[in-house]
Amino acid sequence: MSRIGKKPIVIPKGVNVRVLDSAVEVQGPKGKLQQRVPPGIGFEVADGQLLAKRQGDNPGLAKFHGLARSLVANAVTGVTEGFKRELDIVGVGYRAELKGKQVIFALGYSHAVVFDVPPGIDVVIDKQTHITVTGVDRQLVGQVAANIRRLRKPDPYKQKGVRYMGEVLKKKAGKTGTK
Repeated sequence: MSRIGKKPIVIPKGVNVRVLDSAVEVQGPKGKLQQRVPPGIGFEVADGQLLAKRQGDNPGLAKFHGLARSLVANAVTGVTEGFKRELDIVGVGYRAELKGKQVIFALGYSHAVVFDVPPGIDVVIDKQTHITVTGVDRQLVGQVAANIRRLRKPDPYKQKGVRYMGEVLKKKAGKTGTK
């Protein structure tokens, strides 16, 4: 049996959980999420806790037991605290500007790069070079941060580009001159 799947999910105050046939609906102070559950895995609410249960002894369900529990736990955390990813823009003249639900980047290309912010995600820009992506859905926050980083990946030689805050890059040596 999965060690992660056996752990109960504590439901904080102010969070409502509804167990549907193939999904778990979680509503809290920050929003509402519906997390689909793999077939063969069920959830039940007992004593202010949410428990993931396998329906049957099929060994193929074991791999989904911990996954389903982690996804629902992330949904509970998202509607109570939310998730956040931070990115830094490094480079001379590289900057970002927020206009409505669009982020306009100047990343060294001949044109400005326009990035549309999906619904359910908030983007805050500090000092034109620090971006904070927040939201209730962990997967969506991570995907939006990855899409922003992909606009100009960090260069291994000069280390310019968009990177996650705290990301450690390996710097490569440039060409050596001929004698």
